[in-house]
Amino acid sequence: MDRAASDTYDNYIKALMDISGAITSDLYLEDILKLIVMVTAKVTGVEICSLWLLDAQSEPPILRLKASQTIDPVYLKDRSLHMNEGIVGYVATHKAAIIIPDVLQDPRFKEKEMAKRLGLVSMVSVPLQVKGDKVIGVLNCFTSTPHSFSETEVYLIQTVANQAAVAILNTELLVKTRVIQEELESRKLVERAKEILMLRRNKTGEEAYRWMQKRSMSARKSMRSIAEAILISEELE
Repeated sequence: MDRAASDTYDNYIKALMDISGAITSDLYLEDILKLIVMVTAKVTGVEICSLWLLDAQSEPPILRLKASQTIDPVYLKDRSLHMNEGIVGYVATHKAAIIIPDVLQDPRFKEKEMAKRLGLVSMVSVPLQVKGDKVIGVLNCFTSTPHSFSETEVYLIQTVANQAAVAILNTELLVKTRVIQEELESRKLVERAKEILMLRRNKTGEEAYRWMQKRSMSARKSMRSIAEAILISEELE
């Protein structure tokens, strides 16, 4: 392996380590996505790197642009594509990478005016895949000059994309877990506050809960905040 190839592999390994580190960090999804596109763009030296995620909750499912390292507002605008639209939809549907020598000449590329405005020429688009070949998104890399992506480059970018997919899924799971934990904790606090009201104000469980609901609505505070205030009041007495 020559020096240039060795440096390329070292850079990709460093990229994978950065993304792997994010898997076990406290970063939230938005931070993870920014890290992925910034690391990928730096390693590949491309003009623009963008990441699209599948929104399976939409009917029908759509792909949404979630992150890019570029600051150009033309590219950063809110964008989405259906599974049968554009290069992004093609890659997500067929679960395979695709190389486009010139985006202006490929009929599948839908945003030619944007490509002209930003001076984009070649691109490689790879699916973000996890176990079972499930596709959760697409990673795009654009160059500002004609570029023939080698098999090795595509393989390494796909490896980064797959590692990114694991990071994204783990982060989403972590967020969901935290949300569930917070919800369970809130329910415990509300139940404890309800018991205090039942004892102090001689209310039934339903009456105590309704009283807290009314206070929550009138004060424009969460049920958890009302419950915490009741518990603090009990401790002070």
